[in-house]
Amino acid sequence: MRRTKVQRAVLGAIALAGIISVALVAPNAVELLRVLDRGMRRKFDPKYAANAAFWKLVERGFIALEDTPRGKVAKLTQEGQRIIRRLENPSVHLKKPKRWDGKWRILIFDISEKRRWVRDQLRIMLTQLGFTQLQRSVWVYPYDCEDTIILLKADFSMGRDVLYIIADRIENDVQLRRHFNLV
Repeated sequence: MRRTKVQRAVLGAIALAGIISVALVAPNAVELLRVLDRGMRRKFDPKYAANAAFWKLVERGFIALEDTPRGKVAKLTQEGQRIIRRLENPSVHLKKPKRWDGKWRILIFDISEKRRWVRDQLRIMLTQLGFTQLQRSVWVYPYDCEDTIILLKADFSMGRDVLYIIADRIENDVQLRRHFNLV
């Protein structure tokens, strides 16, 4: 998982800057990696991780190195641009069955301030998935989404910090039913 995040950071750094010299890629990527590394259990050398991720992306054909009068520069290939578009606009959608089974899916989380970045990313993902916020750390969705939540928990290493509940009813759920067009 961490390797994927490092590669995303390197691709993102190159995409944001357009054409970046190889010498400038590492410091920018290291700054992004420090943000990504917040809250991780094991520490790793971000310079090594950025370098390894960069060369892996070159090897996969997402980044091309070109010689210029000022030295080598890194450019995103068409495949790299396609990956960036997919990362910027994730097509994460939950399947909605034709009939609602009458059960609410409630997601409760308690993520420490040390891992604020993870908490913020989780809120963004829940919004993109179509959840609605019931209280500060309580989100609701009417359809089955357990598989997606399991993947989110694994991707962000949240484990016990997130609790998935299936409830038969929620007190005064009229507004929720209206929100999800279940009336």
